[in-house]
Amino acid sequence: VLRQKHHPDVCNLFFRVVCRHRRRHRLFSRMSEAEGQFYSVQVGDSTFTVLKRYQQLRAIGSGAQGIVCSALDSDLGVPVAVKKLCRPFQNQTHAKRAYRELVLLKCVNHKNIIRLINVFTPQKSLEEFQDLYLVMELMDASLCQVIHMDLDHERMSYLLYQILCGIRHLHSAGIIHRDLKPSNIVVKSDCTLKILDFGLARTACTNFMMTPYVVTRYYRAPEVILGMKYKENVDIWSVGCIMGEMVKGGVIFQGTDHIDQWNKVIEVLGTPSLEFMNRLMETVRNYVMNKPQYPGVSFAELFPDWAFPSDSEHDKVKTSQARDLLSKMLVVDPECRISVEEALNHPYIHVWYDPGEADAPPPQISDKQLEEREHSIEQWKELIYEEVIDWEERNKNGLMKEDSSGTNVIFIHFVSVLDISYKRYSQRKFGFNLILVS
Repeated sequence: VLRQKHHPDVCNLFFRVVCRHRRRHRLFSRMSEAEGQFYSVQVGDSTFTVLKRYQQLRAIGSGAQGIVCSALDSDLGVPVAVKKLCRPFQNQTHAKRAYRELVLLKCVNHKNIIRLINVFTPQKSLEEFQDLYLVMELMDASLCQVIHMDLDHERMSYLLYQILCGIRHLHSAGIIHRDLKPSNIVVKSDCTLKILDFGLARTACTNFMMTPYVVTRYYRAPEVILGMKYKENVDIWSVGCIMGEMVKGGVIFQGTDHIDQWNKVIEVLGTPSLEFMNRLMETVRNYVMNKPQYPGVSFAELFPDWAFPSDSEHDKVKTSQARDLLSKMLVVDPECRISVEEALNHPYIHVWYDPGEADAPPPQISDKQLEEREHSIEQWKELIYEEVIDWEERNKNGLMKEDSSGTNVIFIHFVSVLDISYKRYSQRKFGFNLILVS
């Protein structure tokens, strides 16, 4: 037992050092306890090799990032979603996305963000490591299946409120989702909603320029299309596109390619100001300024009254509020677009406001240098494998407990020659009372 008598950061640092030593020993040889715990089943064109506790696998979705099956967790008696990442080590980009998704899912904790239940790989060593499985909550449908239904203002505003709460939670930790679209949002029949897929999410960096191919084209913000620097409200544009699709029953900016997407935006919203143009790179600015000048369409014309529910005078008020919110989210210039906090306080959304949901404590990102990391495929592979081992150890042993004196303690269930050296080092360096138990 490691008793913490000094600053908690020192204790956490010590624990990470010891855990890293353990992981290094386990990276090349998994414990034999995993033997016989897995079975294989064919799902479409893919083979799922999963823990035996997950039965009745059935494909429910697929995409560039992976294949998702519904399953029954026989240990807990509850349905779950099992996601197999597609070729996570095909190249450095795939490997970094897999690492990013795993790290962010492990740290976020909000009712409107999908919850990670389990992480595993059937391979028993780093050398064999090829497949990564994420087990998450199972929802009833994606927003794709709901978005074109006739939604009244109550349901529409509640769905949007939940999206904004989830995004607010991410933004509070400097995490930008970057790939918000109906297929990355899931719902239940009771109208509860959760955001998923963090393979493209990243921590904010003021000097970062996003590739134009991040975010599915139809939901891509103008600053992304034009290769500009971006900030958190790049996600707000995507939310505006989703809301517009809810109202109109179809995609509102449906470009055929990257360039046509920009054309579709300015044809509807109008040519942006000269001040905006001056922030563009010269080659991009020349292209944009040589395009025809568009006055744009009014939001009353773009989203007419008949497109909204209008069964009562109350609905007419809500329609006006909804259109106003759209006009503040679908703004070409990100400097003039509202933030997630402002959207949550908008009259159309604020009726649902709950501080516990909208202002939940920010997630603690375990890897502060996540976006700055540049590694080889093998290095990313080792980092991901370490995260899987870390998950297993946390679930098996628990991280922190509290003894009767209220002192934070860490249980270390192993003894080795190096442990003795750590013990001596801790006594000499930090004055810890370290007790090792086998």
